[in-house]
Amino acid sequence: MPSMHLALYLTDAGIHLGGWRHPRAERVPPLDLGWYRRLAQAAEHACLDLLFIADKLGLDDIHGGDFTSTVETRAVGGHPEPITMLSALAGATERIGLAGTVSASYAQPYTVARQLASLDHLSGGRAAWNVVTSVSDGEARNHGRDRHYEHAERYRRAAEFIEVVHKLWDSWQSGWEVIDKAAGRHGDASRLRAIDHAGEFFRVKGPLNLPRPPQGRPVLVQAGVSGDFRRVAARHAEIVFTVAADEGKARAAYAEFKAEVAAAGRDPAAVRVLPGIVPIVGETERDARDLDRELRELVLPRAGLSFMSASMNHDLAAYDPQAKVFDFTDRITGSKGRFEPVVRRAAAEGLTFAELGKWYGESLSFLAPVGTAAQVAELMARWFRDGVADGFVVLPAFMPDGARDFLAGVVPELRARGAFREGYADAPTLRERLAARG
Repeated sequence: MPSMHLALYLTDAGIHLGGWRHPRAERVPPLDLGWYRRLAQAAEHACLDLLFIADKLGLDDIHGGDFTSTVETRAVGGHPEPITMLSALAGATERIGLAGTVSASYAQPYTVARQLASLDHLSGGRAAWNVVTSVSDGEARNHGRDRHYEHAERYRRAAEFIEVVHKLWDSWQSGWEVIDKAAGRHGDASRLRAIDHAGEFFRVKGPLNLPRPPQGRPVLVQAGVSGDFRRVAARHAEIVFTVAADEGKARAAYAEFKAEVAAAGRDPAAVRVLPGIVPIVGETERDARDLDRELRELVLPRAGLSFMSASMNHDLAAYDPQAKVFDFTDRITGSKGRFEPVVRRAAAEGLTFAELGKWYGESLSFLAPVGTAAQVAELMARWFRDGVADGFVVLPAFMPDGARDFLAGVVPELRARGAFREGYADAPTLRERLAARG
């Protein structure tokens, strides 16, 4: 049986919006490299495929028109710039992949191509990049714009961004280095070429001023669920990070996306679909349920509403917290595919806006199983066996114990079920290890 793929979402506070308040949660000094190093090494010891660092280009400041709710209710002081942190972790690890988020909306392809090529060289071929389109006007205002790009436009921009970065990595061919000291000839210029890209959004001459990465092209990760996202991901992505809490819907979405990949002329098996999972693990089922209850009680409604406001790019502070949620999906200009079903479900169930914020803050609508390590592993193994997922992005509820509970408890149970490998495949790069499925 092939092995599922596992990525650890690297965060100082955990994904659960009540997690930072739990007694078991540690307060981590901002960008404490030793803390991140120990966590990365623990993930590598467990033989996970990837470390994954997400990113936003500013503090969430849509709720109430400023960042007050964000700073007062959520842990926001320790979010590193991904490529910088991953470069530091490259020297502390040897095999695990290093995936970081970059924004196709506000970064430049040439800069990103250099950063990722540098990380790939420094890590010996372990770099991966998560291309996002960003979501909010707050991020736009940090980059000289009053408003964020319209939804379809930003996905066209992302597709062109990926194309340009790939062209830049391909602008160096093998055999370029000559090193003929006697003749005074260091390299073969014919093995480099300008890309002369002129598109809708970018004009880039090239070539890159750095040789081609060890992987050729670092592994491409994309996250989302919207139709525009799927069209781009079907053509380009190699790992897809999805939001899917319902098994039936996840199975249907998996099959539909794999069909889109095939329609784009690619091998569906070459694209790994990894839903996010927020495991709540206890020594006994009762312990897990007690922990789940404690975490739920610690979620502040305003924390969830401030997160949602920025991700939707729509200010939920405009509504009375005790008013019933209605279908306002036509006002969402941020992450549409993720939040349209959330809003419609809340409206159908008669939740108030305060209840919506609290409910969403518990799992951010990811799969969130509660149980012993064996029970969580059995659910994950079933999804993998039954063609619902190729693996998972593990999002600990709180840190670092949420990650430790998974690495020390769930991973051995997955191995006992034949769903996860005992060690890394004997392959030099992340791309080759992913292809080995072991």
